[in-house]
Amino acid sequence: MGDELRPRVILMADDDMDDCLLMRDALSETGIQYDLRVVGDGEELFDYLDRSGKFAEPEAAPRPDLILLDLRMPRKDGREALRQLKADPHWRRTPVVMLTTSTAEDDVRYAYEQGVNSYITKPVTFRTLVDSVRLLSQYWFELVERPPT
Repeated sequence: MGDELRPRVILMADDDMDDCLLMRDALSETGIQYDLRVVGDGEELFDYLDRSGKFAEPEAAPRPDLILLDLRMPRKDGREALRQLKADPHWRRTPVVMLTTSTAEDDVRYAYEQGVNSYITKPVTFRTLVDSVRLLSQYWFELVERPPT
């Protein structure tokens, strides 16, 4: 029961820190209780999930309720990270939303073939981002019935 009262942990893997700041601002604008954690690429995403390196302490890496994944990142890109996430029994049930600038049919097809839960093109305006974040939060945190972690 107390689980509904805690801020939802959203883990955003994106190498564009401006996009991450915009996401933080959009979440604030919605009034949604959240704990946004940001990593810069797929390698850092798995350091966070595995609680290694700078994420070794549990409070540095709370379990995410939702992962926002950019497609194009250095070191380990979103394609590779998604494939690894969905192959791991520990993480495959965690919702992953591909949030990227790509509208290429091959990218969309690949993401769904690898098990992404949603594919969203990054909104162009801040107002559209706020509206998208509000809908995304309502969907994943209020509407959808999810299996226990």
